[in-house]
Amino acid sequence: MTIYETIVECLNKEFAVEHLFLENESSMHNVPPDSESHFKLVIVSDDFIELTKVKRHKIIYQTLVETMKKIHALSIQAFTTEEFNTNPVILSSPDCSKK
Repeated sequence: MTIYETIVECLNKEFAVEHLFLENESSMHNVPPDSESHFKLVIVSDDFIELTKVKRHKIIYQTLVETMKKIHALSIQAFTTEEFNTNPVILSSPDCSKK
């Protein structure tokens, strides 16, 4: 199983996911081709209701604790359904491979 697949599986097991977008952004970094080292996650779940952004990130990191040992970076944007439907601002990641 790839790291990508592992992340998706773990998150779907732990949270009632309404929407999940996971992008392998490793190609935007100075890593070998086909690496799985940098990911961008957008996750929507009402499990995040009444949780601060910091707490949302903490529980996602706890869920992925073993997987995080295998990757370098995970960008997280975690929304409730209402937040996502009201203002789904998805931030773009910088291309760090360009000099």
